[in-house]
Amino acid sequence: MKFLLSINYFYWLVLSALFFAAGEFLSKKFALTPKLSFVLLIILAYTLGTLAWLPAILQKNQLSTVGVIWSVLSLLTTVLIGVLIFSEKLGYIGILGIVAAIVSIVLLSIG
Repeated sequence: MKFLLSINYFYWLVLSALFFAAGEFLSKKFALTPKLSFVLLIILAYTLGTLAWLPAILQKNQLSTVGVIWSVLSLLTTVLIGVLIFSEKLGYIGILGIVAAIVSIVLLSIG
């Protein structure tokens, strides 16, 4: 347990968001080609994402801060997957929302 708490909570949140993004990627792949193997991988990715979340919330113990940072990181990774891998389009309002999300992470991290 000591080892888990020795790693900064932000790194746990990034790892959790990456697992969540992997789950989102696999969900999109499942939507395009439904296979049982995708379902099992999706469950694994979301489970690992949840497990990576636990040391962060244990360490920081502020759901309001940790939850928002995780949500924004997950949003950013999901948007990047959609735009870069699946060639989805992002409008000006979406881009403005992403900039606002990044600003919120910075403000919450220094607050």
